[in-house]
Amino acid sequence: MPKQREIDYKIVFCVGSLIIVGLGMIYSSSGTVAGYRYDDPAHFLKRQSIWAIIGSIGMIAAMKFDYRRLQPLAPWLYITSIILLLAVLIPEFSKEVGGARRWLVVGSFTFQPSELAKLAMIIFFSAFLVKKEKSGRLKDFFTGYLPSILALGACFVLILKQPDLGTSLIIAAVVFSLFFISGMRPSFMLGTFLLLLPFLYVAILNVEYRRKRIMAFLDPWSDPFDSGFQIIQSYIALGNGHFFGLGLGEGRQKNFYLPDAHTDFIFSIIGEELGFVGCVVIVFLFTWLIYLGLKVSFRAPDSFGMYLAAGITLSIGIQAAINIGVATGLLPTKGLPLPFISLGGSALVMWMISIGILLNVSEHTT
Repeated sequence: MPKQREIDYKIVFCVGSLIIVGLGMIYSSSGTVAGYRYDDPAHFLKRQSIWAIIGSIGMIAAMKFDYRRLQPLAPWLYITSIILLLAVLIPEFSKEVGGARRWLVVGSFTFQPSELAKLAMIIFFSAFLVKKEKSGRLKDFFTGYLPSILALGACFVLILKQPDLGTSLIIAAVVFSLFFISGMRPSFMLGTFLLLLPFLYVAILNVEYRRKRIMAFLDPWSDPFDSGFQIIQSYIALGNGHFFGLGLGEGRQKNFYLPDAHTDFIFSIIGEELGFVGCVVIVFLFTWLIYLGLKVSFRAPDSFGMYLAAGITLSIGIQAAINIGVATGLLPTKGLPLPFISLGGSALVMWMISIGILLNVSEHTT
């Protein structure tokens, strides 16, 4: 058995720093909206703080749970996530917000099953790839690759139906990264990508709001009061911040100018209030966290731990890169929150549980 080591406090520091910054920026960016809607400027801060406490408990529990015990549970986690993704499409069990049906409702409690699906798919495919490695069928199309694509496809389609193309693509990107790491034949993956291109074209350009987002990405000023409005306001926020920012709480774009200032576009408010320096610090923390996570993956004592750590790290890195890319106009607008920072209870809890698993793998590294 590999020698057990201490907790990787560098990972804890990165995540803790991001969460603390997130709480401060949620209060700053949502105070005006929360005061108007709920007569309490700290409404969203209080809500996110409760989720942070729940997430901390989940992270500690995951740290204490031997990650190797997740391997036999992987199929059940996959089945559970599929059932929840099916349930969210039933109006009686879910609620619709902004034309999307992504939240399960149990009394006053709401939960986003796609956030659970991200982690469940990482665990499932980590176990799946280990099983195929041991059986020598990893590079076989019919017994190795095809079943994995069918399993991924079921999750992809159900999340796409909500609709949530962004989360679907992130899960697919992480899973395909694990395929590449495992040594699956690149020709299989390339063939799948080419086969899916027409479907992605239809899913993006044949849906009006997605097509508008693409056009706004190419030229936001062609429709400055509709599809281009959000990214233009994001540019203004980032431009206002200059090098050191206007100061915490002094931003102007959060005052009903920039939609989703405390969720998808919180990075823009960071740029406005903390400036270029604040943005660099956030990018550094994510980069450092990704480096530490990949280091855990490379030093994991077994293949399951390697895939698990790599999948968790890549999911954080890919989503953070997309969110920052959208806020800075490098990518088309997509409703994806910034991990650990944006408002979102179920997302924060699942990210923290994922970090707990990563820390557990780290404790067993050689």
